[in-house]
Amino acid sequence: MFYECVCNVFLCLQDSLLCDTLHGSMHDRDNSPMMRAVFRSPVCKVYRFQTESSRWMLVREQMSDSPLTSSLPKQLLSCYIQEDRRRIQELRDLGDLSPHWEVLRSDVIAHYSHLISTYKETLTELNKLTGSSASFKSSCNKTDRHLEFIPVNLHTQRMQVTCPRTTVAWYDVVTVGAPSDHYQGFKHGGLQRLLNKPDSDKKRCVPVYRSIFYSSDQSSRAREILSSVTQLQPLISGLAEELLQAALEVSPQRVQETLTKLAHRTEQMVHALKDELVKSALLALHKARPAYLLSDEHAHATHSNGPGHQPLSTNQDGLYSSLRRQDSLPQHSTYNEDEWDRVWANVAMSLNCIIAMVDRLQKKENRKQELTSQTRNDVLITPADPSPWHEHLLPLVITLRECVCEAVDRARSAMTFVLLQGAATQASQGLAVTHRRDAVFSQALCAVVCGFALRIYAGVEDKPFLLQLCEVGLVAQFEGLLSTYGDEIGMLEDMEVGVSDLKRISFRITEAKSEQPADLLPTVSGQRGGFCVEVPLPSETYLLLPGELRDGRGLRVHPLLFNIGINQQQSLAERFGDSSLQERINQRSCEMLKSYYSTLREKLPNLTLPSSLSQSTVDDLLTSLDQSLEMKKRKNVEVLWLAASICRRLNGIRLTSCKSAKDRTSMSVTLEQCTLLREEHTLNAELFNKALDCMRREGCRLENVEKNIGSRKYAFNSIQLKTFPKPYRPPEGTYGKVDT
Repeated sequence: MFYECVCNVFLCLQDSLLCDTLHGSMHDRDNSPMMRAVFRSPVCKVYRFQTESSRWMLVREQMSDSPLTSSLPKQLLSCYIQEDRRRIQELRDLGDLSPHWEVLRSDVIAHYSHLISTYKETLTELNKLTGSSASFKSSCNKTDRHLEFIPVNLHTQRMQVTCPRTTVAWYDVVTVGAPSDHYQGFKHGGLQRLLNKPDSDKKRCVPVYRSIFYSSDQSSRAREILSSVTQLQPLISGLAEELLQAALEVSPQRVQETLTKLAHRTEQMVHALKDELVKSALLALHKARPAYLLSDEHAHATHSNGPGHQPLSTNQDGLYSSLRRQDSLPQHSTYNEDEWDRVWANVAMSLNCIIAMVDRLQKKENRKQELTSQTRNDVLITPADPSPWHEHLLPLVITLRECVCEAVDRARSAMTFVLLQGAATQASQGLAVTHRRDAVFSQALCAVVCGFALRIYAGVEDKPFLLQLCEVGLVAQFEGLLSTYGDEIGMLEDMEVGVSDLKRISFRITEAKSEQPADLLPTVSGQRGGFCVEVPLPSETYLLLPGELRDGRGLRVHPLLFNIGINQQQSLAERFGDSSLQERINQRSCEMLKSYYSTLREKLPNLTLPSSLSQSTVDDLLTSLDQSLEMKKRKNVEVLWLAASICRRLNGIRLTSCKSAKDRTSMSVTLEQCTLLREEHTLNAELFNKALDCMRREGCRLENVEKNIGSRKYAFNSIQLKTFPKPYRPPEGTYGKVDT
């Protein structure tokens, strides 16, 4: 069915058969097994727009949801459950603790157990989701307790443009409700506020008696060390076994190659173990033992009965300071602080012994060759001439393993003790913050994985893009349209942390087992300190990738958030409230964007970036973005436009959010699409507003509104829209009062 939209200038094709036929004739990219597996329930709209040269361009809009909406949260919940079970066991492995620390440990274990129980219940409910409910969460369900981990209204939107005498162009954006915990609500703010309570508040959460306070930075460092040694131990053990196997086969070259890898991993281990935090935490753990407590009480009693004894201050802060000073130095002669230096040094010395032995055996082998005048091809010794390689290396390798095991056990206990205090602080808050952060991260992860998959599928044959991906990673730019007023402040605080936490993930490209949809879905594994997302590709596509990607190289995204509130609540915030949160977020993201571009130019100075009809370079756009941020202009949406342009010029991933990704997001996405048509495909400038109204009235975004609330009306009223920037106002007849 054809019908005229505006004076014969725009034609919107709504007949699904015609849409699919046109799509197949234009390109098969959207019909690949990968796209069909990851993106479902497509909605298609096709337009014909006139260019400035009076030619016609064909524009295809497609919106899809994704099974990743539920599959990734379920995998994340399983990871969280496994990690918390492991934490409980590590806490139990600390052994006997003084009464104060024993109470804290019991509280933390109880809270972790409660968290595990809650997550298992949520996972059970998510496993019941089938059909469309497994790939879409409507805005009406954003406060559902069992759907906390699922992103609101997650969709991908692709615009495909075909112009005469030019190649087909694609523009992708992921739309999602701002990652935030609507079930817990925003009475006490969002994650950014909750996680950045003053240290003095955190100290009061834990009894001060014999407590040693660790800052949030120290807790983060403890997690890194714990994650590092946990990952390195099996790698070192595996390489040690491989070294012995090479020695048994009498292969000097393989021995040397394996030894190089073993030395690298062991040096990483030693670097982690040498951290001063480990040493100080071991001392603190020793002082938390019952035996130390009894000894210290005896010494304190003796001291208090001596001359010149002064009673402790009854002031709590004074008591804390006094105890902190006492705890800063060793007070028990049975604990030797240098013992830990010996433990980690033994790891390094064990490695050095292996290296020295291999050098000695290699020299002996070389002398033997010279004496017997053997050729270079006879380097390997035959089984008839038994080699001492294996028998000499075996005891040294065993010693290395034992030293690593001892060091890891002690370091794990020390770092677990550091985290015990932080966990106790969280336990005093009911672990609501941990739960909230887990849920918000899950929502953000789903969105960025969808964007990453779209970008990979589109760029498997783009060598400059793949080189950029390997060397510096990709920008993932979130565009926020949240106000800094009321509940949306809390949403923005949640979103800021959720987006920032995406730095903890890495991507790996893998070869799919088959082309069945289940085998082509991305998967996630790991723990809160670092997750790995595997993106499988069909064998035929996988073989097109460069060797670095096929070897499992970890790939990074650089998450950025730019937010400009555009609704009536933002008007109140700018007149009577505070927009400093938005200003700080935007300024920080601008600095990170400039840093990324600087690194890109430094590492890949000759990289060819996507071309543009615009005369502005990326440097020009960054300068304009800086200037726009300095203007302090109300509802300065130019910031969003510039950030989006820079992101696309840098091969980045674009994501757009508002509260539910339904109304304000629809205005932003359609505006961006028409702007791209005007700037990159010479859409007739006089027809820009008509094209924009056409997309908003007949396009995919109105279908999105109906999918969420059952009504084809944007949730605006005429009074609200007067406060919106003009480019973000929908056409008459497309908005009204509806239940969202």
